[in-house]
Amino acid sequence: MLSGDMEKRQQMKDDLQRCIDAHKDELHSLSRDIWSNPEVAGNEKHAHDRLVRFFSQDQTWTVQSHYKLPTAFRASWGLVGGGVGDSVLNVGFLCEYDALPGIGHACGHNLIAEVGAAAAVGLKAALENQTELPVPVKITVLGTPAEEELGGKIELINAGAFADIDLVFMAHPAQQDASFHPCIIIEEMLVKYYGKASHAAAYPWEGVNALDAAVLAYSNISVLRQQLKPDWRIHGIIKHGGEKPNIIPAYTELEFYLRAPLLKDLCDLKAKAEACFRAAAGATGCRVEITFPTPTYYNILPNATLASLYESNGKALGIHFPEQPASFCGSTDFGNVSFIVPGIHPFFYICTDALNHTEEYTEAAGAEKAQLYTLRTAKALSMTAVDVVCCPDLLKKVRDDFRLAKLKQK
Repeated sequence: MLSGDMEKRQQMKDDLQRCIDAHKDELHSLSRDIWSNPEVAGNEKHAHDRLVRFFSQDQTWTVQSHYKLPTAFRASWGLVGGGVGDSVLNVGFLCEYDALPGIGHACGHNLIAEVGAAAAVGLKAALENQTELPVPVKITVLGTPAEEELGGKIELINAGAFADIDLVFMAHPAQQDASFHPCIIIEEMLVKYYGKASHAAAYPWEGVNALDAAVLAYSNISVLRQQLKPDWRIHGIIKHGGEKPNIIPAYTELEFYLRAPLLKDLCDLKAKAEACFRAAAGATGCRVEITFPTPTYYNILPNATLASLYESNGKALGIHFPEQPASFCGSTDFGNVSFIVPGIHPFFYICTDALNHTEEYTEAAGAEKAQLYTLRTAKALSMTAVDVVCCPDLLKKVRDDFRLAKLKQK
């Protein structure tokens, strides 16, 4: 890389940092407003409207509200740079903003929305005065609702929202900074047993006990666990167990989550779990119905080039990256995005040791002291985008990493 190119790239990074700093109060207000009005998956009307207003106030953004989903949005800016006939490089930033029932933003999705908005605004500032970029560049921000429950990104994928996006960036708050965590696949199973009601004391022989089937199924799964691989997980509850003790239950219902690091592992785990559920039905004479009510959340594909660039930019901003754990049992619908678009999903510290999905983390996600870490993460994401936009060799490596990661899943 020529020294002049390096200087130009550094100047762009300096510009985006100044821009994000200049908008820090506005960005904090955006995040705090979403945090103060928590909305569960699919109902994020206030957050949607707030983010739409944020981007609409700058008329250089083209904003589409209710984009393909009632509480999704899309904001686009560009083109800039490149030559006539060159393929456009569309850089995407994702905003999440759904909360958890009862405890609000205990996973810090208000901060994810802030990071996505800040990184996009910063990249725009870095690019808007550039005329000699190697490719024409466009910026797209997608508001992706319902990560916690309904898989909003998967619905957006199916609706074609990612069809024209070439790179995708987002970051998630956690207990420490990490350029990558190997989030795993999750599949939800809903199991229903149908028996026959009868008086439990007077003529129990006339009944078919659906609760027995549920209890046997739960026990079967518990026994199965000792035969599972160390990085497989299966856990669940009995959601409905009957009406009254003197009525043999005619209907019971269980909900289970299956998790595995790879799709091929999930197929094996699913087959073993189904065998447990069907065996319980056969033993009790019940009819069983097994469904998969929500989309499968895939594992996140790694991208070594993007991770290396993000760490380099993060360290320049003072981010410390401790040694990463070998596995991480969380799941996200960003995994599905990572299978269709090269991207990165780093995690970032927000000045708390509290764990996600707790009341303590809810408090930390709304605290002012989280802002330093949140905006620093946004800068690192935006700086990473600058590197890829300015250097065709890096873009090629990112795409090569993406193809290789997909091959390793087979």
